[in-house]
Amino acid sequence: MSLYGRRRRTNNIYLGLCYASTVFGLGWLVIILLELFIQGFGGLSPAVFTQMTPPPGSAGGLLNAIAGSLVITFLGVAIGTPLGLLAGTYMAEYGRHTKLTFVVRFINDILLSAPSIVIGLFIYEIMVARVGHFSAYAGAFALAVIVVPVVVRTTEDMLLLVPNPLREAASALGLPRSIVISKVSYRAARAGLITGVLLAVARVSGETAPLLFTALNNQFFSTDLNAPMSTLPVVIFQFALSPYKEWQQLAWAGALIITLAVLALSIIARVLGAPKGPRNDCDEQHRQSAAEGQRSRPRFFLRRDSRFEERQPAALHQQSDLFHWTVRLRKIDAASRAEPHV
Repeated sequence: MSLYGRRRRTNNIYLGLCYASTVFGLGWLVIILLELFIQGFGGLSPAVFTQMTPPPGSAGGLLNAIAGSLVITFLGVAIGTPLGLLAGTYMAEYGRHTKLTFVVRFINDILLSAPSIVIGLFIYEIMVARVGHFSAYAGAFALAVIVVPVVVRTTEDMLLLVPNPLREAASALGLPRSIVISKVSYRAARAGLITGVLLAVARVSGETAPLLFTALNNQFFSTDLNAPMSTLPVVIFQFALSPYKEWQQLAWAGALIITLAVLALSIIARVLGAPKGPRNDCDEQHRQSAAEGQRSRPRFFLRRDSRFEERQPAALHQQSDLFHWTVRLRKIDAASRAEPHV
């Protein structure tokens, strides 16, 4: 077999393995989603959103669990987002090459990959065990610890993508560093920062282990943040392991609700984070004129003789404007041999 034949055979083998791995992974994902949608839609009903979690053997809903998840998730994001935003801003704007930034980035990467149950045990030890009872505050702090590293990493990456000439131009105007960051860097990276927060919300929306050690559960609707509070992931965990059919149906419905919520947040984050090309009116006019095959004539700042067209070569009758695509400027090519009227 020739060298080309061996390379082609090897290439086909590796391509086949890649395709098989992709089909294998996506196949299980499709099976899981199909089962989730079939069972989840079968358990959905208006009562799921209007009634409390029921006692064993009776019908009910997930109102208190949904409300508790929204409250604890909102508190966790509200606590973790400012901390992550400030830490990421320092790492990207003030201390890019300092030892402190290297240490913070290393610890942040560890927290990103740390199991959530470890974070739950940590919050349980420093908050729940000391006060002697579970609370929504403890659950919110546990989720905040998970939110912080996600926001830190996203903030640093997005601010590093902001071109330095923008900062230099603002500094040249005499603006202080804080104003440059808030008015220039944050605005340029706004879409990426919002995307990071949405991804953090999607990350903590389905966390169960930290809430088992902090907020626990509550069968009734509660607004007391210093008491146990029901959350959707914990209720799903409890109901899915029960022998009662009503609880199992509610568990499937709750899993479907979380999946759809996370999917919606992911889609919004993708849309906000998608690159958008700058719109330029000159470019738009240039494309329209090129499509129509008509271009404006050269621009002159001196009054021309009525017989000018007869004295000019035919080549100069065609307009030859150019575009500088880097800075989006139009160069007007005025005829050099134009004869003004004297």
